[in-house]
Amino acid sequence: MILADSQRAKQPRSHSKGWLFCMFAVLSLAACTREQASVQLSGVCMGTTWHVTYIEPPAGSDPAALQRGIEQRLEQVESSMSTYREDSEITRFNASAPHRWFEVSSDFYTVLSTAMVVGRESHGAFDVTVAPLVDLWGFGPGRVVDVPPEQELIAQLVSQVGQDNLRLDGESRAVMKLTELSLDFSSLAKGYAVDLVSLWLLEQGVGRFLVEVGGEVRLSGASGRGDPWRLAIEQPESGRRSIATAISLTDVAVATSGDYRNFFEVDGRRYSHSIDPRTGRPVEHDLASVTVVHPSAMLADAWATALTVIGAEQGMMVAQAQGLAVYFIRSSGGEFSSSHSAAFARYLDAAQ
Repeated sequence: MILADSQRAKQPRSHSKGWLFCMFAVLSLAACTREQASVQLSGVCMGTTWHVTYIEPPAGSDPAALQRGIEQRLEQVESSMSTYREDSEITRFNASAPHRWFEVSSDFYTVLSTAMVVGRESHGAFDVTVAPLVDLWGFGPGRVVDVPPEQELIAQLVSQVGQDNLRLDGESRAVMKLTELSLDFSSLAKGYAVDLVSLWLLEQGVGRFLVEVGGEVRLSGASGRGDPWRLAIEQPESGRRSIATAISLTDVAVATSGDYRNFFEVDGRRYSHSIDPRTGRPVEHDLASVTVVHPSAMLADAWATALTVIGAEQGMMVAQAQGLAVYFIRSSGGEFSSSHSAAFARYLDAAQ
């Protein structure tokens, strides 16, 4: 199994993503005499875990060397994008003054510019400037809160956030903020890390693999059985793990987002970690889980977050308009129902 979870009061928390979920391989990682030999590597990064399984290692390859190379790429992302590090690139940008150009790395610029595209295409449901609101609700790197903040304070922060308050200069690779705002890349940084590691493995001659960072997955080539990889999407139930459905796929990435593991309750009302940047409040609809399949893990990651905020009906319209392969699970009265976009159907069909 590829499992990633967090205890809300003890571990770094994210406002958005599927590393709070269970996205695990079915059969593909199980021991089986018919399967070809595989090598499994793993470690810890970005407040979560990572796993890599690869088949048919290149002649003369050294697993220890591959482990070091993977860790170097993950450290590259974390040192740039972790809000839990005082010396990270994003922490330094967040502390910088408005109206000053801040030169950034190519990794940082790629993630931010991608985030802004998804922000525009989702009509503001996705916004990496939402960090102050995430912190306000107790789901950021700061203190944990157990009561909703005052509406006046929410409204004040909503007026300050928004990607329209950012300016990007691609030629000099610099970013400027027009107000006192902070960025949070937790909704797509793990996906970017998956892409970075995957591309590096391909450069090393490793062509058949599963890369997972905090629940975001990218697959390449055939599984150990010689067919596409099989993954399971978890049923969004608090306190237990069960399978909602299985999918079969390769040469794509998968990300899942939802709100059933990271939340707090007050007087019987649940407040999710999924914050709508347009209202400044946790989402309250019945969409419990969103899975996105995309060639880019970074974009799968970002769109899973955006669609979780948008909700099932409007989210499906956006997914169809964007040609996205998505799988929705809704929860009402303890009962689950699912739906999927046309582009997702082939992955379900292949898994039957």
